[in-house]
Amino acid sequence: MPVIDADCHVIETERTWEYMEESERHLRPQLFIPKNEEERGVAYWHVDGRYLHQHQDNLFGVPDTVGASGRGQVSQTSRESRELTNLGQRLSHMDELGVDIQMLYPSFFVHIMTNKDDIDLATCRSYNRWLAEIWKQSENRLRWAVVPPLLTMDKALEELHFGKENGACGVYMRTTERDRLLTDPYFYPIYEEASKLDMPITVHDGEGNLAMRDLFSRGSGLFKFKMTMAACFHDLLDQRLPDKFPDLRWGFMESSASWVPWVINDLDNRLAKTGGHVSPDIMKENRLYVECLTRDDLPYVLKFSGEDNLVLGSDYGHADTSAEIDAIRKLQQDSVIPSHVVDKILSDNPQALYGI
Repeated sequence: MPVIDADCHVIETERTWEYMEESERHLRPQLFIPKNEEERGVAYWHVDGRYLHQHQDNLFGVPDTVGASGRGQVSQTSRESRELTNLGQRLSHMDELGVDIQMLYPSFFVHIMTNKDDIDLATCRSYNRWLAEIWKQSENRLRWAVVPPLLTMDKALEELHFGKENGACGVYMRTTERDRLLTDPYFYPIYEEASKLDMPITVHDGEGNLAMRDLFSRGSGLFKFKMTMAACFHDLLDQRLPDKFPDLRWGFMESSASWVPWVINDLDNRLAKTGGHVSPDIMKENRLYVECLTRDDLPYVLKFSGEDNLVLGSDYGHADTSAEIDAIRKLQQDSVIPSHVVDKILSDNPQALYGI
């Protein structure tokens, strides 16, 4: 059985935007980076008049003083591996970690940068072609989520087809997209096409609304990333969206799974008012998969999620609260759940989610 790391990342570089058409070159994001990397100065992307600070540990790596603490080992990766400028190095590191396949998600698109359709189209399309080239050289071990330019629906559908033909096995979306929730009928063409292509919608935590981004930046990351994921999951079920697309799978990535019991309990309380109840197999029946962390109380979470709908990701390439470079091995060796469930989380379930 292949061991699948269900949530990994690539750090975009200026090379990411080299796939833009000549007429789009003026739209390229501009990267500002310190000349002396040892100083770990502020680095950022500049797009459409906005600045996106680069997470210093993602860009420069975790300092030795942090790595020695144990917790810092979440991101002991080389810059060449994080930016995929040396695929051999990345694949060798995967071998060391006991991982057969990594599922790649973007870093740049975690944060909304523009509401302009031309910039959205140009950046999404260039990113997708960059990842397609990476996949072709990876011996099918680096799979990826296609990023659709959602402001241009006809082009977004074209990108789904491009992704399917070039190693993508997920459709990247954030918990909100501009001024729309994912239950908005505007996105139905995406869901219909993804169903036809046997590609799941992989909802990754991120900031998809500029006003929310500005507001939540005043608070903790829990507002920006975790709470919106739980609300998105809840809304999909409350609005019965999976019933409208019975062949579509959904992944909820990088927000842990500790919120699953709370959300399902809340749904059950709401249904009880009208004499209903939540099915014990609600996630399986609705084809919903959630990425867990080794720090989650998995025996408790499994009572609500079931054995067939959790996956695990290391957040490879990042150094935030979800990152744990050795997550796969830790679950295999130190788990408090049965070994057959571990096998499902690391192989069967991600294979089912991604159609691998």
